[in-house]
Amino acid sequence: MTETLLANSKVPVGELPALLFPALVDTLIMVGIVMAIVVLVGVPLGAVVHNLAPGGLFENPGLHTVLSWIISVGRSLPFLILMASIMPFTRFITGTNIGIAAAVVPMSLAGIAFFTRIVENSLRSVPPSAVQVARASGGSSLQIIRTVQLNEAVPSIIGGLTINVIAMIEYSAIAGTIGAGGIGYVAVTYGYQRFDQGVMLATIVILVITVAVIQLIGDALVRFTTPHRRLAHAV
Repeated sequence: MTETLLANSKVPVGELPALLFPALVDTLIMVGIVMAIVVLVGVPLGAVVHNLAPGGLFENPGLHTVLSWIISVGRSLPFLILMASIMPFTRFITGTNIGIAAAVVPMSLAGIAFFTRIVENSLRSVPPSAVQVARASGGSSLQIIRTVQLNEAVPSIIGGLTINVIAMIEYSAIAGTIGAGGIGYVAVTYGYQRFDQGVMLATIVILVITVAVIQLIGDALVRFTTPHRRLAHAV
């Protein structure tokens, strides 16, 4: 009897596009909102953490250690545990523990911790001589960060941003467990709970294609920016 009900509840192949396309749009919206927050916070925070380190523009080893430890904690927690542990905070911010709004909070926190470290590591690759020249020219700390450090690290930051976007797509699938919508929610509700292998396979294919396209775009942007940065540095 149960097997019959489950078989009857499976989504017909012809109805898959109507089910999956809106879910994909929800996923892209969710990830887009999160990545906007991640970039707006992660870039300046990464620059600050980098320059608080010994040898930085405004070095402060004590504060650098504290911020670095906080970032490491944020990166080390598995996303599902992070999402569950901050539910009271999420509810305080959004007024709910379900839906896209509730997923954006933990995804943003996880993404910021990840991207901040990427930016910090990218800035370490900037030649110290370039910073020294900018300092000798009388550039302010803000000018040096913006025109020298971040400018030189653009290809590396873009590469890291690509990885971060892909990670957020994976997190959005996990967020489907709290009814956040998107491909993850469809996979859990239809593919897992209803044992609909057709839906599960379709969601896997969509996620693989989406990640592949994002990786291709990211790689193309890295290739596009690297020669220009190298040429500008050589001149």
